[in-house]
Amino acid sequence: MNRTTLSLIAGTAALAAVTAFAALDTPSASGASAPDTAAQLPVQRTSLLCPAPSISDIADTSYTSFTPVTKGAASSGKAQIQPATPDSGDGTSGSKDQKGQKGQSSKTSQKADQPVLAPKAPGTPVTGDTSGADTPALIGTADGKFAPGWTVQETTEVAAGTGRGLQGVTCTPADTEFWFPGAGTASGRTDYVHLTNPDDSAAVVDIELYGKNGRIKSPLGEDLTVEPHSSKPVLLSTLTDERQGDLTVHVSVRSGRVGATVQALDDKAGGDWLAAATDPAGSLVLPGIPKDATDVRLIAFTPGDADADLKIRLASPDGLITPAGNETVHVKSGMTTTADLGAVTRGEAGSLVLTPTDQSVPVVAALQVVRGKGDKQETAFIPATAPVGTRATSADNSAKGTTLALTAPTATAEVKVTASAGSEGGSAVSRTYTIKSGTTQNVQAPTPSGGGGTYALTVETLSGGPAYASRTLTATEGGVPGFTIQTLPNDRGLVAVPESDEDLSVLQK
Repeated sequence: MNRTTLSLIAGTAALAAVTAFAALDTPSASGASAPDTAAQLPVQRTSLLCPAPSISDIADTSYTSFTPVTKGAASSGKAQIQPATPDSGDGTSGSKDQKGQKGQSSKTSQKADQPVLAPKAPGTPVTGDTSGADTPALIGTADGKFAPGWTVQETTEVAAGTGRGLQGVTCTPADTEFWFPGAGTASGRTDYVHLTNPDDSAAVVDIELYGKNGRIKSPLGEDLTVEPHSSKPVLLSTLTDERQGDLTVHVSVRSGRVGATVQALDDKAGGDWLAAATDPAGSLVLPGIPKDATDVRLIAFTPGDADADLKIRLASPDGLITPAGNETVHVKSGMTTTADLGAVTRGEAGSLVLTPTDQSVPVVAALQVVRGKGDKQETAFIPATAPVGTRATSADNSAKGTTLALTAPTATAEVKVTASAGSEGGSAVSRTYTIKSGTTQNVQAPTPSGGGGTYALTVETLSGGPAYASRTLTATEGGVPGFTIQTLPNDRGLVAVPESDEDLSVLQK
């Protein structure tokens, strides 16, 4: 597809996290009782951070920016994305020469003041491309009509070397705490935690590692400073001498806030971005396991003092089923636990549903998913995620390479899916689907009418129980079944603002 070429400054070979926040002017708190109802109004400002995509000279990266049309949004506004400042390094960050990869790129003459990506109107995606190892992290802000539901997707193809295949990430919010079950420091793994600070003051961050026997001593992960408007990649293997294939990474912020994402790369089995799992909860949903997955591995962790016993079920097209030999999993407190589920989907759409067998204990979890066999394997991750809620959006879709999975784990849900206009024209098309209770459906998502290029898919829950969703992109190259999966939690484009009445008595106090 044709895309506008991105111009980006030369950066380090590090990857950075992605961040977004929504802000809305609301009445200040008072001692008055809470109103009975609240209005749902569009957010007025959103901030996004996109990671530096690769340390490979042969990486090709595409960006897609999209804001859905939102009723009640402002009539004006703008969105802009600027390069983050590369961190100077403290021994834990920076690039690492690898097989098929280098720490430098020939594209080093780009300037910071050149345009990056400039959305023109809600409802229509804008795209751009870059290549090589010098692409920096990006910090973006949108206000007015561009803010509600603003979504930016970053997708990278790496033809060879560590992590070869398709890697994708959705730019996500800044926060003060993140959980990443599924990272690793084993031989053959090159995993980075990427931290991005979007604010004007420095952030101080701790990175904790938890393995199969509990917390791993990693003093180098304490008191990490992330400078204002900068990104810091931290290579996990520099934080500990222990080599484990399944770790849970906990990122906590002592001061300020950051975006955090893990890039998990394997010498032989490809790799992908591992987005943060949803907050610890007693029941979790991990939606959209590819139907041709050859191996699925569950990684779970409970941060509390109590062990967790979880029932494992697969939401298939026909309902909830229990995988043979994996009916339950016992998660010891403070220890990372795994369960090998094999080819659990057996050629059908599926999502994993975890529920407590008895007492509810908060857990975080993710799936490591493999497609292909032998030297043609590729890897992606599905973290436990929040429901779609009012609306969720996925950018950078195509008619042939996109699979949309919808799951209704507890009750039948009616879901509306809208394909936006394409980046090269056309008009939006919508369809409505009924997802029966306990099932997962790979739906035949709509495509734009006319036009061409990439497009966005917006998912809305119309009625019924909670719906969960994920989007899989595929791109086979050299016989390797490249793929990447992004979950679709609520885009937080709307916020509840309590209705209020005049109270003149405050003038008498």
